[in-house]
Amino acid sequence: MSLGSNISYLRKQKKYTQEQFAERMNVTRQTVSRWESDEVVPELSKLVDMCSIFACKLDALVREDLANQGGIYSAVKIKRVAAFKMASYVIISPDPESDVIGYMERWAANSGLMTVYPEAKLIGWDFPFVTQEQQNRFGMHGYVAAYVIPDGFETEYPGVHYSENKEADYAVITIKDPYIRPFERIPNAYKLIMEYLQVKNFKEKQQENIISCFEHEYVQNGETYMDVYVHVDGATKVDEYLKFN
Repeated sequence: MSLGSNISYLRKQKKYTQEQFAERMNVTRQTVSRWESDEVVPELSKLVDMCSIFACKLDALVREDLANQGGIYSAVKIKRVAAFKMASYVIISPDPESDVIGYMERWAANSGLMTVYPEAKLIGWDFPFVTQEQQNRFGMHGYVAAYVIPDGFETEYPGVHYSENKEADYAVITIKDPYIRPFERIPNAYKLIMEYLQVKNFKEKQQENIISCFEHEYVQNGETYMDVYVHVDGATKVDEYLKFN
């Protein structure tokens, strides 16, 4: 890991040439080249400017191996997610995620959802309303799993709660192979999102009928991925971001 490799990696993520980045930083292309080769260390003021451009924290830029993380995490993006209907269920147990996903997969098969909508999206999020005794004495936690269901789908098969998530803005990051080191990679994805929101002056937001955060796991070209969504303030600042990104 080096500061120069971090600068080079983040510049390429933003799709800047050295010339374009030099113009943003008000320096010469040669200066950028010397930064990236670790021949020269940028002044503190320049490092702060980089953090603003790259939407990262100074400590991460200077101390972490961002280039190595780049193979695991995508860049954070702001997305406007259209309103959707869902069927959900919550389980509190020592292994709630596996338990509730298995439950919902059986429900999807028995209800006919998989027959008419085989590409149905399964999402999930932590269920926070677990007592301290359940956690400390029995090692139990809560998790919610939900299928996004299409308009017009109806079933008499019971066992789920129906609700609707309103249109909302989310900060989104993608993790590659999240279960190789799940207790490191998944929490770190949330950390990266929160750092991004802080740098960009966005705010995490909780609102009725909008899931505050959720995860979507899927397989693509034989690789497992997970998208992590965190709801953000849908103010004018978000509208401006979406307009230019």
